[in-house]
Amino acid sequence: MTDSSELQSELIDAFNRRNWNLAKELASTVLSLTPQSASAHFIAGIALFELRALAPALDHLQQASGLEPNNSNFLAQYSRMLSIARATSEALVAADQVMALAPTDPLILDTIGVVYTQANAHERAAAAFEAAVNLSPDSAHYRFNLATSLIYMGDVGGAELQLEACLRLDPHYWKAHLTLSQLKTQAPSSHHLERLRMLLRQGKIDTSASTYLHLALAKELEDLGSYSESFKHLVQGKTAAGSMRHYSIERDEALFDAITRAFPCSQEFQSGYSTEQAIFIIGMPRSGTTLIERIISSHPDVYSAGELQNFGVALKRASGSRTPLLLDPDTIERSSRLDWEQLGRAYISSTQPLTRFRRIFIDKLPHNFLYAGFIANALPNAKMICLRRNALDTCLSNFRQLFALSSPYYDYSFDLMDTGRYFILFDRLMAHWRRVLPGRILELEYENIVHDKESIARQLLSHCELSWNDACLDFEKNAAPVSTASAIQVRSPIYRSAMGRWRHYREELSSLKALLVEAGIDAQD
Repeated sequence: MTDSSELQSELIDAFNRRNWNLAKELASTVLSLTPQSASAHFIAGIALFELRALAPALDHLQQASGLEPNNSNFLAQYSRMLSIARATSEALVAADQVMALAPTDPLILDTIGVVYTQANAHERAAAAFEAAVNLSPDSAHYRFNLATSLIYMGDVGGAELQLEACLRLDPHYWKAHLTLSQLKTQAPSSHHLERLRMLLRQGKIDTSASTYLHLALAKELEDLGSYSESFKHLVQGKTAAGSMRHYSIERDEALFDAITRAFPCSQEFQSGYSTEQAIFIIGMPRSGTTLIERIISSHPDVYSAGELQNFGVALKRASGSRTPLLLDPDTIERSSRLDWEQLGRAYISSTQPLTRFRRIFIDKLPHNFLYAGFIANALPNAKMICLRRNALDTCLSNFRQLFALSSPYYDYSFDLMDTGRYFILFDRLMAHWRRVLPGRILELEYENIVHDKESIARQLLSHCELSWNDACLDFEKNAAPVSTASAIQVRSPIYRSAMGRWRHYREELSSLKALLVEAGIDAQD
């Protein structure tokens, strides 16, 4: 007994010191002696995760939570790992089980809130974050997470209160400054310029501070009409954010080339899984895809599942590729041998119960334009809609936006010219899909929606084989959460102010415009 107790103490000590290799070894020894030790399984799971062995980590965490089903911490970490593994449905089930235990640890509640957020379950996320804030009101982090959920839910006032509380607790919670600046259009009588400039003057600041403060200043200065100064801060912020990413456009050029080669014009598409449940809305980010989503999802027969990674994950798993990126030439090459019907079934299954088993759901991940050929094979009856927008407005909007720093999808967006080069790749790929998939993808112009939303709404519903419903014209009344950069805008009627925004930056965009024109893209006034 003494040896066993000492071993347990050593295991806990290694865990607390974050010595993951030792913790893994000690946990293995403990489990060889007491295989039903829930705590040893838990520590083994965390250690293996930290050592980037996700599959065995999940196995140990599942066993830990099974041995102690009322241990909310074990179950919360299992839910978190499932979410990281993109087993979203299973992660949601585990998260619901945690909440049923009524945990009183704010860290557990915050963890579950993140799981819900990543699954687009924003009502449940907001409830979890609010409970965490109530238990620990002096945590800037919990308040920021609650504010983010409130934005997705459309509660701008509540979000502003939480963001200001976050910054009172920690003025250096840098990303809260940018989120606050983006919450609404700043006015001469109400803005944060003095505070942001003061923070920049405080001396040497790190990359994170430089990123968020400069981008917040860029947003507010643009709102106030100081376009030249705004653009200077925009470049500084994006340069800081991209400084550690080591991006090269050649990586994306190789990816687009591999996709094009995999789907030649002589391609014969497969029968796949016959279901009409899925509508894919694709296009360049910040081109208005969320607007299309809100119009269609206002129909009572349609559920919006948000921006799902599910199709890419299902393809990656089916391909057997072990490369780190979700989509790359290796994955594409291996996909030529797939069982397409099985892939389609796997994708649809992965969306449940996220889609609440509705007859039709929307998957609005813009970058699914990379997967259009794969979708056509796996889901021959799926509807695809691509939204296009003025090339200069699209590129500027991508450059203005700080996308998820954890995603490789947006690495191009930290440099203006790389953004233009990526747009050219997108434009050429969409031309390829038109040749390979004639009639499969409905392409629409954002500007046409602004000018005549009813005509476009009817065209959309017709393409999706949905009956007309007047609610689709009043999409701004759609109360469903929105988890994209357009969360604020889509709750207002269609406005024209985003059209032609590039004209405020004619001089700054001259090189971008020349690049696009040389590639044969319409970038004229």
